[in-house]
Amino acid sequence: MSRAPASPDLFGAEAEPAATSPTSHRRGGNAKPRPLADRLRPATLADVTGQDHLLGPQGTVTRMLARGSLASLILWGPPGVGKTTIARLIAEQADLLFSQISAVFSGVADLKRVFEDAARHRRTGQGTLLFVDEIHRFNRAQQDAFLPVVEEGIVTLIGATTENPSFALNGALLSRCQVLVLRRLDDAALGQLLARAETEVGRALPLDAEARASLAAMSDGDGRYLLNMAEQLFSLPDDTPEMDAAALADLLSKRAALYDKDREEHYNLISALHKSLRGSDPDAALYWFARMLTGGEDPRYIARRLLRFAAEDIGMADPQALTLTLHAWETYERLGSPEGELALAQAVVYLGTAPKSNAVYAAFGAAQRAAKATGSLMPPAHIRNAPTKLMRELGYGAGYEYDHGEEEAFSGQNYFPDGMERGSFYSPTDRGLEREIGRRLSHWAKLRAERQAGQ
Repeated sequence: MSRAPASPDLFGAEAEPAATSPTSHRRGGNAKPRPLADRLRPATLADVTGQDHLLGPQGTVTRMLARGSLASLILWGPPGVGKTTIARLIAEQADLLFSQISAVFSGVADLKRVFEDAARHRRTGQGTLLFVDEIHRFNRAQQDAFLPVVEEGIVTLIGATTENPSFALNGALLSRCQVLVLRRLDDAALGQLLARAETEVGRALPLDAEARASLAAMSDGDGRYLLNMAEQLFSLPDDTPEMDAAALADLLSKRAALYDKDREEHYNLISALHKSLRGSDPDAALYWFARMLTGGEDPRYIARRLLRFAAEDIGMADPQALTLTLHAWETYERLGSPEGELALAQAVVYLGTAPKSNAVYAAFGAAQRAAKATGSLMPPAHIRNAPTKLMRELGYGAGYEYDHGEEEAFSGQNYFPDGMERGSFYSPTDRGLEREIGRRLSHWAKLRAERQAGQ
């Protein structure tokens, strides 16, 4: 069966367009040199870098294999961390045939052929591990096709996804699989990869320490991308002078930040911005603000979230925050990018350094719950509108005390419905302007109690 060319996964694992029969680990004679990532592909699970929580001596997968109780798995992680490689090595260690398909290129007919092959092998006592790359790209009906073969043990399924399985996969499939989270490769893991690459090639990269750190930063945790860049550097003449970070940047283009405005990362970053502001950390907030802009986020979306934050998390502790944020948004609309983004950055810093209070937010929620609980109680008669003679005869407006005509411009009358106990919804904090507001409310509460006692 002929196949389209495959692209190497981390350490040389191949992401094949479609395979309806088990694929072999062995390769025939190659006319072309093997890519560096392929040459560095781990031979055992212990050789995989950066995933010790799964593959180390006490790792989840290690314990499963030791018990002989391999479950169907969903490998969730960013690109270039070894999902395909890990699936191949699990199949090898568990003595299972390895079959691979890609959800991008496969349909129901391909799945049916894979399942039939697996059932035939099972009758001879040979189990099958089916690896499904980008499993989140299958629609719900296609995902349902896996349920009976996983349930009956015809295949052990390992699906790979860069998307949050909670959103991308249906509940029935998730309930039959264990989700394992693969980590973005950290600096230590990336350093190990570079060291292995240098050992494999037999010479050091022509980089100083700063440029070496910059190369790792460019990869953004993607081991495959790192090795591809390293391979470009190894292709330079042996006598290439050692490069600094600036020279490296001139040679290699920087990788675009991982960000998809329609996916989970969008919500992760706006959440990080919001929580950094709430935590009064303007430096972290500016970082996430810049990350979103760099990723191509619409500044208007960020401005909308900043305005929400001003009302929700600052409120009456600094009412000016709402006004300043709205003006920052308006300034962006007048200036556009990139000049207008500075006004939004000013709003980020202001919100991050302002006193925080969600007292109004909490009060509004409490008032809404009380309104739903009390049904249709009418206002007390003395504060009802009385535009007609009949209404006045019914007592509407009778006994109303005009607060501006009272001492301290405060009457202390009841403004809640008759038959409803006075509610206390708004509890100002002792931060910012709310400290003064709290003093006023305490003073008025004291006056109200005194005047009600004197009636």
